[in-house]
Amino acid sequence: MNLKLTSARGENYKSNSQIARVVTEEWGARNLYCPACYSNRVEQAPPNTRAIDFTCPACRQPYQLKSSRNWSENRVVDAGYRAMIAAIRSENIPNLLVLQYSPAWYVQNILLVPYFFITESAIEKRTPLGEHARRSGWVGCNILLREIPPDGKLRMVSNGIVSAKEEIRNQFQRIRPLADMKVGLRGWTLDVLKAIRKLNKAEFSLSDVYQFESELAAMHPGNRNVRPKIRQQLQVLRDLGFINFTDRGHYSLS
Repeated sequence: MNLKLTSARGENYKSNSQIARVVTEEWGARNLYCPACYSNRVEQAPPNTRAIDFTCPACRQPYQLKSSRNWSENRVVDAGYRAMIAAIRSENIPNLLVLQYSPAWYVQNILLVPYFFITESAIEKRTPLGEHARRSGWVGCNILLREIPPDGKLRMVSNGIVSAKEEIRNQFQRIRPLADMKVGLRGWTLDVLKAIRKLNKAEFSLSDVYQFESELAAMHPGNRNVRPKIRQQLQVLRDLGFINFTDRGHYSLS
């Protein structure tokens, strides 16, 4: 993977955002690979393809690229809120690639978030545009990277160092069974997993996870039996290989 960003077409644009988009997308078409399968390349989507920048020619996994000179694992600006929620519920959302480039046009970081880790609790509704705006009343959204468990943030490039393809693909395959779950259940599972990761403990108890009861209740207002749901999701996470049962009400990370 060559981390130098170059593009002849970038010279045709004056806007910095347009230049960055063209340069990073052309770089991706030359350098990116599919973490979901064996393909060592991805194909650039046709111009004006909505929400998709690349597609794997082998397994057809779609990818969306968000690039910026600034680096933040807090949030990424996305498009319309309603469209995003609808895409999540219909499982019509691409894998997310977050790329940071340096002022000298070198790739510094690439974070991959598989589509099945992007749940409704990770979407933040932005303030509607004002009445004098061209799209008055339009509501955008942010993807809150901080609300995604570390398991769903695969670091393809970190501080200018490229991770091995095999390592990224192994990480993707480990978490891939989550994609087979129904969307509503998956959201609960990932929110409980996120709570476990926040504990920062190799071993923990059921009472430790219960500390997040009110937080989980706020995320899922339609469910009034939060503690039974937590216990259910701990069983799901055990079956998926994320945690182990060590004793009654006690667990360890796998």
